[in-house]
Amino acid sequence: MATKTKQQQLDEIREKILRDKVTPELKQTATQLVFGDGNPDSDILFIGEAPGKNEDQQGIPFVGAAGKFLNEMLGMVDLQRKDVYITNIVKYRPPENRDPSPDEKAQFLPYLQAQLEVIQPKIVVTLGRHSMNCFLPDLQISKIHGQPKRIRINMRRQAERMSKGETGASPEASNGITVVILPLFHPAAALYNGGMRQTLIDDFAKLPIVLEQIQTA
Repeated sequence: MATKTKQQQLDEIREKILRDKVTPELKQTATQLVFGDGNPDSDILFIGEAPGKNEDQQGIPFVGAAGKFLNEMLGMVDLQRKDVYITNIVKYRPPENRDPSPDEKAQFLPYLQAQLEVIQPKIVVTLGRHSMNCFLPDLQISKIHGQPKRIRINMRRQAERMSKGETGASPEASNGITVVILPLFHPAAALYNGGMRQTLIDDFAKLPIVLEQIQTA
């Protein structure tokens, strides 16, 4: 029996989200599931928070104004969207672009871990505090943005803790997978705050340096 490609495995995860009726309330108000986009064989995985209006309409993450800025920053480090993989924690658009709730994030975390296990990225770039807090719940993005962290995570266990209202890193993370997290501010933040734009560009410039360090370690 032929081994399934990474894309085939990701397609199965996407279908499982639909079959499992994850966050039915969000699904009811959204146009479609926004699962992910890009190269599943990439060493770099970007994870945002949730789809916005443009993403909901097109079914592709980061295609609005924030996505254009993300594309610009990729170009600054000689990358294109086809060179990376992009997804969100929550894969349906919350109504009126509100923040995703802890329960909504918790429901999607097991599927995000499944994506991670298929893609096996060398570096995970979290975009925004909601994304970062799923990996580094005890830290503040204002203090650690642009600083890579190697961690071991078990997002299925983390989802259980979040659904119970528990905080902090999972005590059973040793059963999970090891990733290097590079926490960045969300590109949308830079659209409203000119000072943050340069901070994000400076942090983004560290991406190829960190990746090279990981590959030569």
